[in-house]
Amino acid sequence: MKRGPVDGWARLRDYPKRDEHLLVGLMSGTSADAVDAALIRATGPDSKPELLAFRETPMDRTLRRDVLAMAQATVWDPERLMRLDAALGETFAAATLELLAVARRAPADVDAIGSHGQTVRHLPRHQGLGAALTMQIGSAAVIAERTGIMVVSDFRTRDTAAGGEGAPLVPLVDWALFRSDTESRALLNLGGMANLTYLPLGAGIESVRAFDTGPGNAVMDALVELETGGELSHDPGGTRAARGTPSEALLTELLADPFFELPPPRSTGREHFGSTYAEKLGNLGSAMGLSLDDVLATATELTAAAVGLAAGKYVSPQGALDAVYVSGGGVRNATLMKALARRLAPARVLPLDALGVEPAAKEALAFALLAHRTLSGLPGNVMGATGAARPVVLGSITPGAGS
Repeated sequence: MKRGPVDGWARLRDYPKRDEHLLVGLMSGTSADAVDAALIRATGPDSKPELLAFRETPMDRTLRRDVLAMAQATVWDPERLMRLDAALGETFAAATLELLAVARRAPADVDAIGSHGQTVRHLPRHQGLGAALTMQIGSAAVIAERTGIMVVSDFRTRDTAAGGEGAPLVPLVDWALFRSDTESRALLNLGGMANLTYLPLGAGIESVRAFDTGPGNAVMDALVELETGGELSHDPGGTRAARGTPSEALLTELLADPFFELPPPRSTGREHFGSTYAEKLGNLGSAMGLSLDDVLATATELTAAAVGLAAGKYVSPQGALDAVYVSGGGVRNATLMKALARRLAPARVLPLDALGVEPAAKEALAFALLAHRTLSGLPGNVMGATGAARPVVLGSITPGAGS
């Protein structure tokens, strides 16, 4: 018997009617070193999700090299961009299927994938003639075709269309998961860039403030890559930085960068604090007679000092800060964590697992939850974080199997 056409939007239409959902969140950050994939169970639109599984899939070295080259390029070859978009889509799809295999879940069990994509260009409002511009790639069509799962992607551009920076977007999730009636908290994510969310004690969403503080791991990683010709991608544990001595003179010069004087809402990326910046920093250090270990120690202090300065200027006037919970790859850098503890005292500095969430999983979890909000018809941005004129529903939807 001949079958009639399949309703590709049935799952989307039915989404708000069901009480429980499984979603996958995908995140490939500024460092482009891995694809983070998280499987969550979500119930009501404002409920706290349950993290069921998490997996980090290392990025293929050639693909990572191409991503970083694209992010630094001043001229783009359209065909190269299209091939990279498709290749990343394949990588994200594979990461999803590997996660589901580990979690022993079938793709048909999953309602949707929230894919942040790979940022290849981000221009904040102060660099975009008053309007922020942002581009993430990693074909949603390829992900949907390979997995059969509906995909929510391209989260940031709706916020920029509403006058926002397009970043950071995680603050709504920080508030949903980590707000407290017993302490004032900051959630600090140390990816390639660093961003901070401030949650005053008992805060409503209207009280949340968030912004990028400056470089996270990107400058330190780029210094190591430049020195080793790409053989190493980072300083494991911050061991080389621990052997070095920070240069106060160089740090003072770095902190004179106009970015650190910008009031929130503000955002940044590799366009500012990427490999070109790291190369200039390395040259400045060499001219001052510093070893690479000394330069790495200074770059580590730069990340910590930028966080400390931002907290002092933009958090302290709003109220107390009792504790800072850190996520992202920077948690593994013991030297950086010590520097943060020193710069943020008397606030306690702890890895996010102190609140029951694996530090590496937070952003992937966040984009799963943002996809859940999109499919529930709810906004996903925070005006106090991005500067958007209003809350907006984020993302574009690509149907999965049956379309």
